[in-house]
Amino acid sequence: MTMKAESIHEAYSFVCLRCGHAWEGAYEIRHSVDGQGRVHADYYVHSLKVPSPLTANRCRVCRGSRIRILRPGRVRSASPRSD
Repeated sequence: MTMKAESIHEAYSFVCLRCGHAWEGAYEIRHSVDGQGRVHADYYVHSLKVPSPLTANRCRVCRGSRIRILRPGRVRSASPRSD
């Protein structure tokens, strides 16, 4: 049995460390506790369940997976690394 908890809203800024593309995203996060006491967090955008942007994110431009996560509104302060 899963218990339902209140949802929270979070926003994040992202920058791709491969191509420099930057974007922001807002998410509804629903936390629940399963029958064994484990906490789960599910992410939603416009009521659609999406993968966690913190662990499964890719650049929409180059499909790179090296993503820097920042507080919302910080897109301008990030810059790609040159390797």
